[in-house]
Amino acid sequence: MHQSYFVDIVYFLIRFFVGPFVRLIWVKKVTGVRNIPLKGPVIVAFNHQSYFDFICFIAVSPRNIHYLSAEKFFKNPLWSFLLKITGQIPVIRKSRDKRELHDVVYQHLSQGKMIGIFPEGTRAHDNTTMLRAYPGVARYAIKKKVPIIPVGIIGAFEILSRHENFPKFKKIIDIKIGKPIYFSEYHFIKLNKRAFGILADRVMREIADLSGKIYPYHNV
Repeated sequence: MHQSYFVDIVYFLIRFFVGPFVRLIWVKKVTGVRNIPLKGPVIVAFNHQSYFDFICFIAVSPRNIHYLSAEKFFKNPLWSFLLKITGQIPVIRKSRDKRELHDVVYQHLSQGKMIGIFPEGTRAHDNTTMLRAYPGVARYAIKKKVPIIPVGIIGAFEILSRHENFPKFKKIIDIKIGKPIYFSEYHFIKLNKRAFGILADRVMREIADLSGKIYPYHNV
């Protein structure tokens, strides 16, 4: 069976069986779903408070999403199985050479897929302040000339923070999906890492506005 077809089946089953359960127990409100294009390459960028961030978005997303996921999850038998059958992309954090990762992301975007990125790289340490973003989110969008959809997730930290092992059963998560960010004016300009960082900060400020979090960093 073709891998893409298999992933489509798995996502259908998740939406049919798991999605309603997640929405019933944890998701209080979702706004801006229409901002997600139903087809074509796109990057979705989130603030990152909890493991529940990606679970809740999958439960409300109108299309499949392929997250950049830390390699440690692929070493856990349960997580590895779930990530592989949903077509998630492993990120080897300690590797200095990210060319293989970049190639996979570019290939997915060339195939018209939706990529999910947590620009902070890891979960926030508290429920008020966001971590500094990596520049990759802007680099991918500009290199492949695709829009970025900023998403603010509110309440996931209170359900399952990085300091806890078991989720609380509270219907408090709000998901706010913003309007697409286009960096069209930079598509044909050669940018360095600092420039990508400045543009990534622009994305993070949009996410901060949506999530009600503080993003205290900026490149100057």
